[in-house]
Amino acid sequence: MRSIWNGAISFGLVSIPIKLVNATESHSISFRQIHTEDGGRIRYRKFCELEDREVTQGEIGKGYEDADGSIIPITDEDLSSLPIPTAKTIEIVAFVPADRIDPLQMDAAYYLQASGAPAAKPYTLLREALKRSNKVAIAKFALRGRERLGMLRVVGEAIAMHGLLWPDEVRAPEGVAPDTNVTVRDQELDLADALMDTLGEVDLEDLHDEYREAVEEVIAAKAAGEALPQAPEPATGGKVLDLMAALENSVRAARESRGEEAGEHAEVKSLPQRKTARAAPKETGGKKSASTAKKTAAKKTTASAKKSTAKSGQGAKKTASKSTAKKTATKKSTPRKRPA
Repeated sequence: MRSIWNGAISFGLVSIPIKLVNATESHSISFRQIHTEDGGRIRYRKFCELEDREVTQGEIGKGYEDADGSIIPITDEDLSSLPIPTAKTIEIVAFVPADRIDPLQMDAAYYLQASGAPAAKPYTLLREALKRSNKVAIAKFALRGRERLGMLRVVGEAIAMHGLLWPDEVRAPEGVAPDTNVTVRDQELDLADALMDTLGEVDLEDLHDEYREAVEEVIAAKAAGEALPQAPEPATGGKVLDLMAALENSVRAARESRGEEAGEHAEVKSLPQRKTARAAPKETGGKKSASTAKKTAAKKTTASAKKSTAKSGQGAKKTASKSTAKKTATKKSTPRKRPA
């Protein structure tokens, strides 16, 4: 592996000559910019604005733009001779437990390679000290024009260094979490635990970049003039209304994917029933029963009203008949006056 930085690890009064090499590599597919009408490459040319001509890479250096717009040239020699101990040294400043490092601070990863035979003994000493202490080393170093923070740890038989962001470069998670009050029931947590247990662990070596593989298939198909692979139909799922049902289905699907029996269900502890001071009336038919009961009560009320009206009408008729009979009797009992 090609080194990108040469220097030393400062471990107290111990100096360990090392080379810094990249511990990771990118396998992502890169694209070129083209003219969509004819497929011609789009290239950026570097021009000097004073001479109005294109310049080569060897003619390009670094410069700092001052507040008044003037440019102050800065050379690599200027940066290599900075009056700080970390210019060519990875200076260890502390040893801390690994869990003290927030993963949000993690940046690029490097391997520290011992430079030459004289570095073998102090390199091994630092490695074994890190192993026995179960700690990581916090260090400061300068790379690519600025001072950085790093974490040294043991990987196999080598010492690796993770670049760390400075604490003030990590944003606080303000306004990220939901701002509404949400209650999570014990049953939901039990199902979430069951889903986590069902999914289990995974060997990271088995994971791969499926997106990159799909892009490679598209490129190969277009190069061969073949039909492009079709994307799978998207899942037709609406808004999840029942979280418990979604969790149960997730557990079932995870078990089926692992070859377990589909009939098995997640073992969920039921919550104890709360005792209430007043028992609610038992509903036998849900909404339909309640609706039927209301209709029946309304019919009974209507029937009672009709009966009452009928009785009132019959009573009125009887009273009217009696009154008529009395009038008739009065007429009959009253003698007619004869003319003199």
